[in-house]
Amino acid sequence: MASAPPIDASLMPRHVAIIMDGNGRWAKARGLPRPLGHKAGVAAFRPIVEACGEWGVETLSLFAFSTENWARPKEEVSALMGLIEEYFNRELQNLLDRNVRLSLFGDPAGLPEGPRAFVLRAVEKSAQNTGLRLNIALNYGARAEIARAARLLAEEAVRGALLPDAIDETLFASKLYSAGLPDVDLLIRTGGEMRASNFLLYQIAYAEFLSLPCFWPDFGRETLAEALRAYAGRERRFGKL
Repeated sequence: MASAPPIDASLMPRHVAIIMDGNGRWAKARGLPRPLGHKAGVAAFRPIVEACGEWGVETLSLFAFSTENWARPKEEVSALMGLIEEYFNRELQNLLDRNVRLSLFGDPAGLPEGPRAFVLRAVEKSAQNTGLRLNIALNYGARAEIARAARLLAEEAVRGALLPDAIDETLFASKLYSAGLPDVDLLIRTGGEMRASNFLLYQIAYAEFLSLPCFWPDFGRETLAEALRAYAGRERRFGKL
């Protein structure tokens, strides 16, 4: 049964982004291997996705695997890729039943064949859904995304299809993975750190930032509700008085 939104609909952020940090530290604190922390982190996806859909958040972006994460130990990367494949295999029908539309932020070509196939299948299957927009950032880095957008515009200019003077913020944003979506209103980071970690750098220009001490596996519906209430209490001026 859907629960009531924790804040008034007029105060609800349109786009929530989450840096899901702390899986490894969660496992270490319990004397468990790091892969089990990531497994617990994947299990935390469903209640947050469901809550956002029920409460009227339009867009949810989750930072699952960065371009820098490839430098982690091979065993950990392999476990993460397996969990990604497992998640989409297990959760796709639930996402479809809830009218969630999935998008991939990042370069799918860099993913192993198994996870890539499952993610792209989920994107295709959910393409006509009209509910929550769920963006999963996999093999993603914001600097790479910005460079990709600049490259796409440069290619159009070289073909003569675009004059450099025509490039403005709106046109540039249309070449990002988030084209057509609202900018991030609320950026949440679990695990207590205070950095953006190369996540949606263009889209978070005026986002409200909330760092929480809890590790991602412990982040649930009530924690999200508390974050939304904190957001509702902020005064957003966008550089104005």
